[in-house]
Amino acid sequence: MSSSYVPSCVPPSERDDPALWFAFSDGQVAVCAGSGDACLPCCVHLTDYGLEPQRTQYLGTYDGRHCYAVELGKSGALPKDWKLIGLRDAFSVLDGGLAALSGRAFQLLEWERNHHYCSRCASPMAQRPGERSRVCPKCRFTSYPPVSPAIMVLITDGARRVLLARKPSWAAGRFSAIAGFVEPGETLEDAVARETREEVGVEVRNIRYFGSQPWPFPHSLMVAFTAEYAGGEVRPDGTEIEEARWFDADQLPALPGSISISRRLIDAVSAELAGKRTRD
Repeated sequence: MSSSYVPSCVPPSERDDPALWFAFSDGQVAVCAGSGDACLPCCVHLTDYGLEPQRTQYLGTYDGRHCYAVELGKSGALPKDWKLIGLRDAFSVLDGGLAALSGRAFQLLEWERNHHYCSRCASPMAQRPGERSRVCPKCRFTSYPPVSPAIMVLITDGARRVLLARKPSWAAGRFSAIAGFVEPGETLEDAVARETREEVGVEVRNIRYFGSQPWPFPHSLMVAFTAEYAGGEVRPDGTEIEEARWFDADQLPALPGSISISRRLIDAVSAELAGKRTRD
């Protein structure tokens, strides 16, 4: 997230200045798309445009401007020059910091929508003042926005190759790093070793942290690692992975888009391997 973003769950007492609005309808976010680049709506009240938010979450400030996440009703036309785009598309057309904040906005709205009623006693839940949580006034059960950690690992063979895999649902010829969700009781490193063993049948060593990325599909935190091949025959499990093989760092297949940490991971490791080869 950009350093210009200051998170907060306490909205201003008075709303006088134009704010940035992350307005969603059916999982898509509204942008202003006139003659220039697409941008987020910026106004004091969405009701000025005839729009009625169903639920609202205050996000904090971005470049000093207040930000709100809102869910719009399915009925009602958008103002002229506004349009709805998919959240993945937002990462391509919005500033990087605003694109990341749109992911946060979407996750918070989904959390509120999915926790309108208490999962213990079915009573309506309420927003707790002063913190990002919802509380049941009857049994006091408290819900916080969920985050599901997932690991990603790019394995090298100690020379110049990387192990990439593809899922059955992906476009033909597209490969990426191995990934999977962390299970209860696991460390991140345990999850790396288990997912690698389960999905492609190999063992790894020298597991090293690379970086992380919030991934709002629906509420993941991707934690990326590198690792070295330590043994075993590459055998796709046939369910999660339909194909897995070694690729030379200079001859990579089709890869994920640049918005994902998987692409940054593959690009960084491949460049390092290619540079090592040149030095050698």
